[in-house]
Amino acid sequence: MAAPEISQSRLYEWLTGDEDSRMCKDIPDEACDEQPRNFFLHLVASLGNKLADELSSARLVLPWLMGVIGAPLWMVGLLVPIREAGALLPQLFVAGFIRLRPERKWVWVAGGLLQAAAAALLALLALFGSGGVGGGLVLLVLVALSLARGLSSVATKDVLGKTISKQRRGTLMGWSGSVAGAVTLAAGAVLMLFGDRPGELALAVLLGIAALGWALNALCAARIAETPGAVEGGENAWDSIKLGLRLLREDRGFLHFNLSRALLLASALALPYVALLGQQQSGTELGGLGVLIVVSGLAGMVASPVWGKRADVSSRRVMRDAGLGAAACCLLAAAIAWLPGAWSQTVWPYAVVYALLVIIHSGVRLGRKTYIVDMAGSDRRALYVALSNTITGVLMLAVGGAVGALAQWLGSAALMVALALMALTAAASASRLPEVE
Repeated sequence: MAAPEISQSRLYEWLTGDEDSRMCKDIPDEACDEQPRNFFLHLVASLGNKLADELSSARLVLPWLMGVIGAPLWMVGLLVPIREAGALLPQLFVAGFIRLRPERKWVWVAGGLLQAAAAALLALLALFGSGGVGGGLVLLVLVALSLARGLSSVATKDVLGKTISKQRRGTLMGWSGSVAGAVTLAAGAVLMLFGDRPGELALAVLLGIAALGWALNALCAARIAETPGAVEGGENAWDSIKLGLRLLREDRGFLHFNLSRALLLASALALPYVALLGQQQSGTELGGLGVLIVVSGLAGMVASPVWGKRADVSSRRVMRDAGLGAAACCLLAAAIAWLPGAWSQTVWPYAVVYALLVIIHSGVRLGRKTYIVDMAGSDRRALYVALSNTITGVLMLAVGGAVGALAQWLGSAALMVALALMALTAAASASRLPEVE
């Protein structure tokens, strides 16, 4: 047993750049010895989660599922809002519940198993669902999947804060993002083989693999060595809301962070419109979509470890730089759309911008995740994460609706300029945040 443990510690030290695997900060002393093992369990759990996310994507796989079963078109428009807001909005309500559990990993396990069950149901609907009834059942299962995702999200970050040291969390999330990029690349390559509309069996296989991914996520979470934490201060949902609103009034740093995070939504909102510009200009369908998926995977593999290292030094500067990068990408996309020439009538210029924006968006995600975990003390980390995610869920619905209206009025290219201004404002706001590392 000693040799594998030594090998694991050495690999951990190589991945983190540590010369001492016992470097611990802001975690219990008992968790220090288990940190290398927990690091790899977090990493494999992330692989299962990211694989499942890509193979059940509400932006790609589920719209195809709706088309295959003949669901009404208006139902397709509900997929992304349900997937994203459904995972964020309820998190404040479960934070107090999680706080009452001395070992929060079991909440994470429950969320993973529920997501696995939901993906398995979606696989069955790919085989047997049809028409409006089938589409309605897909939306119903997606609501359950999204709520389970929110449950896992809060618990995952709380367990991360208890088991992985400060100045190692960003590195872990960076390597997780790199693994996710590789998974995205593989998923894109596989989907390109299916043709215009993958059949029912192919979709069922994809969603079945997604279910296995979430089962792997739950298994790794169950094996993490977590030191039981304090349970004092657990609140019910309404107490959590009142405490959260008080925190927003009293903790100006937390309020400032949420303002910056809201403005940084520009990077996420810009991604589908860059893809749409590529489709409009090139006239391609699956070929162009496959290119975007592949460049997204490659960009994620390259970007995340670099951002992770930087986030451990200063997550504030990562958020600032990502805001500036998002603004530049949005302006570049608008310029390509407006410039004449045959070269702009293909998907490739937009694929380059899309890849750059994926890199930037990785920085946004890593920067704000590392910042919130490091900013919050261990006693209220779950509440801070849940409150911030709930605020973002509300803003995603509101800002997403406003952006959609602007796109209809201004067109995609002009919208990119508006999103660039939003990203510049985000960079200015993030630059004034205090350091927390």
